[in-house]
Amino acid sequence: MRLDGVGSQPITTSSTPRGTVLFADLRGYTGMAERLRPFHLAALLDEYFNILTQATENHSGRVYHTAGDSLMAGFGVSDRIHDGSEQALAAGRSMLRRFAVLTERWRHEAQIESGLGIGLHLGEVALATFGPPNRRIQTLVGDTANVAARLCSRARAGEVLFSGTVATALRDRALVDGAFLQLPRYEMRGRREPLDIWCIPASRREPMPGFELTAAERWQWPAAPLAEAVRKRS
Repeated sequence: MRLDGVGSQPITTSSTPRGTVLFADLRGYTGMAERLRPFHLAALLDEYFNILTQATENHSGRVYHTAGDSLMAGFGVSDRIHDGSEQALAAGRSMLRRFAVLTERWRHEAQIESGLGIGLHLGEVALATFGPPNRRIQTLVGDTANVAARLCSRARAGEVLFSGTVATALRDRALVDGAFLQLPRYEMRGRREPLDIWCIPASRREPMPGFELTAAERWQWPAAPLAEAVRKRS
């Protein structure tokens, strides 16, 4: 679809009924930017975005946008069969594992404390191409992308928050188990309806009745690396 008459260039969009959007960003980035010289910060961000991109691509996703310390990726956006929820969650888990190794090295070598928060939402999403002729960009827009970004900003260091639509898709495939913790509904400012949200790893929040963490998941998901950020959110 082309939307003409708005701005100097036509906007081209394509829409898929269901796709999953992932947002990820650093916790502690402001302190890092203040403390480090720009070229040192750039080197760390290069490592950071490399591991996030690898995790995305290893699970059939695509990175659509990076800015500052944040990354947006889409899963199932161009796939009319799969909604990308399973792949997005697997990518989020991989990001946390990879980042735990990276941030431990940052702490050891440069005394840098940092963490990673991730948000996922499943729904209708538009793949839009717009901008001036010499700076055309392709990105994901719509409520799905906005909600994923909001969940990312709400996530604590070392966890993935995902919406009820993601949980429903996973439950339909028998992929929701005790490792996923349902949280109180999220009253998102500017949105009419509250949002059902879930969290992984469940070990970092008080469990609700009926949700228990398996021994395997307790081993797989250690405490978040950024203790200070966790304390602030507790």
